[in-house]
Amino acid sequence: MARICAITGKRPTKGSIIHRKGQSKKSGGIGTHVTKKTSRTFKPNLQRIRIKTANGGTKRVLVSVKAIKAGLVEKV
Repeated sequence: MARICAITGKRPTKGSIIHRKGQSKKSGGIGTHVTKKTSRTFKPNLQRIRIKTANGGTKRVLVSVKAIKAGLVEKV
């Protein structure tokens, strides 16, 4: 099952971990430099909850916490 929100469509996105080395200019150094960039994924905060469907039944789906807090879904 893909980690995608059933309501908002939020999905994992790619990003980077940036490693910096050196002393900052503010504290008397020559500045920090990027020494390594590693790829990483930002995962959405998904919860598996039961929601009411249009025909009156219930269904268990992955929903982001942002959608739950905004009141976009009704928990059963």
